[in-house]
Amino acid sequence: MYRQTLTKIPSRGLAIASSRRAFTTTFRAMAAGDTGSPNKLGSLGGQGDAFKNREKANEDYAIRQREKEKLIALQKVVKEQQQHLAKLSEHIDAVTKDQGGEHN
Repeated sequence: MYRQTLTKIPSRGLAIASSRRAFTTTFRAMAAGDTGSPNKLGSLGGQGDAFKNREKANEDYAIRQREKEKLIALQKVVKEQQQHLAKLSEHIDAVTKDQGGEHN
């Protein structure tokens, strides 16, 4: 009965905003700590959901792996350079021994 009176009222010029809409929703209020309630900082901060945490952990792991591979490659290059420097040092020692002069 109440619904019928509301639909008749707009014809008299007393329009109600919700009566003009075909589909309306209501805001669902939740208290802090309820299941499904947003955290204190809203959707932009805080702990986030489990999927975000897992995704961030996977990304962090992949980044650490790439950095580890780069570090291993750099260590290999440094080792090769040290070997090359050792060979050059031996060569310099051999050349300076044959020249004579001051004997070390």
